[in-house]
Parts: sequence; C-alpha cells; structure tokens
Amino acid sequence: MSTHQDPTRPAYGYAANHLQDMVRRNRRSETIGTYAVCSAHPWVLDAALQQAMEDNSIVHVESTSSQVNQEGGYTGQAPRDFAEALRGRAQTLGFPREQILLGGDHLGPYPWRDKPAKDALAKASRLVRDCVLAGYSKIHLDTSMPCADDGEALTEETVAQRASVLCEAAELAHGELGPAFPQPLYVVGTEVPVPGGETLAGEPPAVTTVDHIHQTLKTFEVAFAARGLASAWERVIGLVVQPGVEFGSDVVFEYQRSKTLAIKGCLPDNPLLVYEAHSTDYQSTRALSQMVEDHFAILKVGPGLTFAFREAIFALSAIENEIFGARKGVQLSQVREELEKAMLKNLTYWRSYYSSGDDQELSMLRAYSYSDRCRYYWPEPAVEQELQRLLLNLSRQLIPMTLLSQYLPAEYEAIRTLGVRLDAPAMVHHHIRSVLRSYAGACGLRAIEASAGTGL
Repeated sequence: MSTHQDPTRPAYGYAANHLQDMVRRNRRSETIGTYAVCSAHPWVLDAALQQAMEDNSIVHVESTSSQVNQEGGYTGQAPRDFAEALRGRAQTLGFPREQILLGGDHLGPYPWRDKPAKDALAKASRLVRDCVLAGYSKIHLDTSMPCADDGEALTEETVAQRASVLCEAAELAHGELGPAFPQPLYVVGTEVPVPGGETLAGEPPAVTTVDHIHQTLKTFEVAFAARGLASAWERVIGLVVQPGVEFGSDVVFEYQRSKTLAIKGCLPDNPLLVYEAHSTDYQSTRALSQMVEDHFAILKVGPGLTFAFREAIFALSAIENEIFGARKGVQLSQVREELEKAMLKNLTYWRSYYSSGDDQELSMLRAYSYSDRCRYYWPEPAVEQELQRLLLNLSRQLIPMTLLSQYLPAEYEAIRTLGVRLDAPAMVHHHIRSVLRSYAGACGLRAIEASAGTGL
C-alpha cells in the first residue's frame, strides 16, 4: 500500500471527471466552461468556495509554480500544504471536498530559470510529482521559458520535449498513488503568457494562428510518444493559446471574437481538448460568455479577484474614517499606509512592472493598477494587523446605509435586496464574488450540474 494513500481518495475523482465532462460538452457546442481561481489569497479562496456553494458546482483552484513549490514559493507553502489548507477551508464552510478541483498553473522551470536547464528541469519534475501526490488532478505543463544556459528563445521541439519530461514525472507519481486516484489531466502549449501578467501596455497581443496550433499539437504529440506517454497524451484536455486578451497597469484588451473565428474550428478530435485562456481578468461578462462559446472553455482569473478585495478594503477604510475620524479614543486603521510601506520596503514584486513615472504616479500604480502587484503584500504582519484593526473598528457600530451607498453601492443594493449581511467581512466577500458571478454565469455551471444529474 502506498504511503501516500488517503481514506478519502476516491473523492478526488469526482471533480476530474466533471472537468472531462465539461470538455466533451463544450466541444458539442454547449455554452459550458470552467473558471480557475489562480490565487492563494485566503479571502479570495473563501469567496470562491462560497460562490461554488451557491452555484452548486465544483470549485476550481490553481496554484502557480511561483506561489507554491517544494521550496515554499512566495506563499511559504508546498503543494501538500496548499491542498490541505484549501480542504480545511472547505470543511470549515461545509463545502464537500469531492467538489474541489486542484490544478497546477505554469508548472515548470520558471522559479528556477536562473539555473542551468538540467537543474531547473529536475526541480520542476519534483514540483510536478509533489502536486500529483497532493491530489492535484489538472497539470499545466509550462516549459516555455529559457533557463540560464539556453539561448534567448527555445524551439518548439525543446519546449515539447521538456514538457514530456514533466509529464513522465506526473505519471510516475500517479503510479505511487494507485488506481483509486484519477489519472492526471494535462494542459500544454507554447504561447504561454508570463506568470503574473504582462509588463507592457500598447497593442493587444496577436491571436494564435491555425498553423501554429496544428504545429504545436503535432510537436507535443511526437514528444510524448517518444517518451512512451501515448496514454497521457489522450488526457491532454487543454491547449494554451492567445485569444488576444490581456491587461496591463491601466489598460484592458477586450476579447474580439471576430479575430478568433479561424481557430474556433480547428481543434482536434483526438485528444478531445478545449482552449485554456490566461489573463482573462477584467473582461466583461459578455466577453467571457463569448469566449466559452468559442471553445476558450478554461478561463483563468487571479489579479482581478484580489483587485476586488483591495477595492472593498479601501472603501471600508474610507467608511471607517467617516465614522470614527473625529471621534476621540478610537485608533483608526492604517491599511493603505502600511501596504504602501511594505511595497516600498520590498520592491521585488512590483518594480519591474511599474518602472516609469514620478513618485505620485508610482504610488497610484502600487495601489490601483490592474496588475494588482499589491496582492503580494497583504500577508505582511503589519498590513494584516491594520486590516484586523479596520474590521474590529467597523464591528463596533452599525455602518450607516448612506455611507454604503456612497462607497460600496453594489453591496448597498445587495443588502437591501438580496439579504447580504450588514457587516464588513460579508461585504468584502460579496465584492469579490461579484467577479466570480460573472465567470460562473459565463461558464453555465448550473447547467452542468442539472444535465449531469449529480443531485448536488
């Protein structure tokens, strides 16, 4: 018996089967998709679980190789830590663990790209293995980035060959788990956006061409076959392509379906797959729905969710100041100020994204940019302390509805018409879920459950 067995392991298969069913139905031209919450932020994860409960659907959460890896990533979590923490949050909220779909995003050499390719690939293989053993059932193989001893760009053959190495590591890890666990499902591709988003504005990115799609699939199929991974190739359910959507510090490039007509109809029947679209944050509900209809059925969202969290916290800070600003004996929170201090103390996560502008412009970007680089700084102890002070202050007095109408109009309406609680945490979650509802509506999640007859 494997040392990695878990008494609840059959539960993992439900969400993976659900994902495969979505792919089949989307390819039959049903408006069905899934959105992947690419975030480790606890408020975002709780909101995602709450939204999935309301929609009676699975919750699809992915961690990137930079966020979570065997060395801790920037969250300080290994894959098993991340998986267990998410399942713990689900248990607390009463969300069924079998409805959790865990995925690994950009799994590859990216965190170790400053090392020689051999060493970076060995570390990436270990990461993939650890993800599979932790119960991740969707694996995005991303080997598109050059390592220290590579040239400026990799050939497609090299990218595919390296992806096959990682796939083999995943398959071997699954062999340790045994047949009760679902076999890994894979996402591949070479036109992969940089993890964390683009750094430049300008023109929208060019849409992937039909020829490129055909060549990519053929190259990867050959690489998988050469390593004896033909059965794994049949479990490739997604191809990362560029649908022409992206966002920068202050610009969002909207989806234009007229530019993707050529690639809409060029997906293969074997393996049966859909497109995976990255950087879909800030797209309209209409655009997201069109993307799902056009077989961009796996939608990635991350910064847009922490952007919504930041919006709600800043609005609540303004409300706090209105209520307690002139009141003696109340220490106002300094969330915005501590967040700025943390970002100025550690430039790692924002400097290469906000490289131009005077002090005032850079301050605005650090707080309000679509790239939302401030998301990396919420876990800082001083920032967290001020956030808790804010919530404590607002719990001392009923927030006047007139102030909500001014600073959080969507939550004002939700409290009056939908029964959302008049307290700060509930309003923060509602604000994040306004983004999630857009994705859930575009993906038709209720339709999946009703048609699949799951009885959930």
